[in-house]
Amino acid sequence: MRALLSVSDKTGIVELARELVSLGYQVLSTGGTAKTLQEHNIPVTPVSQATGFPEILEGRVKTLHPKIHGGILAKRTPDHLKQLATNEIEPIDIVVVNLYPFKETIARSDVTLEEAIENIDIGGPAMVRAAAKNHEYVTVIVNPARYPEVLSQLREQGEVSLALRRELAYEAFRHTAEYDLMISQYLGDLIGCEKFPPIFSLTGEKVQDLRYGENPHQNAAFYRTENSGLAAAKQLQGKELSFNNIMDLEAAWNIVKEFSEPACAIIKHTNPCGVAIAATLAEAYTKAHEADPVSAFGGIVGFNRIVDGPTASELIKTFLEAVAAPGYTPEALEILGGKPNLRVMSVPAGQGRELQLDIKKVSGGFLVQDKDIELYSGDWKWVTTKKASPDLIKDLEFAWKVVKHVKSNAIVTAKGGVTTGIGPGQTNRVGAAKIALEQAGDKARGGVLASDAFFPFRDTVDLAAKYGISAIVQPGGSVKDEESIAACNEHGIAMAFTGMRHFKH
Repeated sequence: MRALLSVSDKTGIVELARELVSLGYQVLSTGGTAKTLQEHNIPVTPVSQATGFPEILEGRVKTLHPKIHGGILAKRTPDHLKQLATNEIEPIDIVVVNLYPFKETIARSDVTLEEAIENIDIGGPAMVRAAAKNHEYVTVIVNPARYPEVLSQLREQGEVSLALRRELAYEAFRHTAEYDLMISQYLGDLIGCEKFPPIFSLTGEKVQDLRYGENPHQNAAFYRTENSGLAAAKQLQGKELSFNNIMDLEAAWNIVKEFSEPACAIIKHTNPCGVAIAATLAEAYTKAHEADPVSAFGGIVGFNRIVDGPTASELIKTFLEAVAAPGYTPEALEILGGKPNLRVMSVPAGQGRELQLDIKKVSGGFLVQDKDIELYSGDWKWVTTKKASPDLIKDLEFAWKVVKHVKSNAIVTAKGGVTTGIGPGQTNRVGAAKIALEQAGDKARGGVLASDAFFPFRDTVDLAAKYGISAIVQPGGSVKDEESIAACNEHGIAMAFTGMRHFKH
């Protein structure tokens, strides 16, 4: 019996090899793996000795040889075994291979193209695929976590079961598929390949299984495609994250990233119920909470600054599901610890290469688009006789950043850097405006209104005027823009067009 061991990640490889030798296996190995085993006094046969051919081309060619691949790919049938004997090839029963660290190499900021290319494994994937193809007879292991399971079956049964060999083969093909995808993406970035190629591939590493999906009867899991954003967050305390928690945390995080000032967003069902900017984070949270305290109960909170003690003291006054921020002071963590069920997430800012594409699933396929990152097209265009004051312009910019993250049709009213009303996801625009303005009530007077898309009629302007709105921002582009402009002029409301719509479906 023979086992071929050639690994980049040497976790547990010494213990595995020692056990295999004790079970009667001859161990073949290459380069660094062979050296490691020899240093631990484990008998090992170099691959070059088994093939009778030296490693060449700086190690680029060492296992690409019939005596290796013939031994891996041979069926244990009389015909194949006869061919092996004729060609002096011995079967290989176990292949333990994990690949050159391409992902870790290209993650370095100082990596050169030459280093990246040299970390593209060739012999490794070839052996893995060969062993996985022939899993009816050969055991392939690419994950060190599987070593104990394989050894347990070898000790207890004298062989690895077909069921486990098939499971390991499945894992092996997944491993090489992800590896090839990483390489193709790296080279694609290098040459500036088309954004939407004929075949669009995406792979993810499981972060965790979730208790359930949007509803208890739906199974779910969380996958990481890039080591950035929420997928790279660390949970510092609290209950296990749910599917809906993660969706809401993403919504909160995306909103607060829009602002350079200390900002807070409180989310319910992926829509904001209160957003505020202020001189301090504690003040921003207090204002966001006061914008809609009823909806804030049981909400998800996002911050764009490190949470300090005063902010944490405000947070624990209300029942909340989760908090996301770039970090927390020791004082804040001690205070938040008084709410042990509160999920506290530390989200790294600017780490990794975040995919700048948005992917949405439909039956039988998926849609891919650019992320909605830009705010407006060029300068705003004032289309009314009256222009807004500097303070109102600041509020218009604030409301415009918020409405971009509200489900369409969306209307946001704001005043003094705080949302006063939010109307999300309505089937008509004036309906969304009614919700936002009724919620704002007297707070709407002297404030601003933002619409994610143009007004098809003047009715939204007329309604805004009844509540005392002083300025409006919207994309423009309706065939009836002139009616809305005329309505604003009649009511003495300033209105600007941004030239960019922000639907969010």
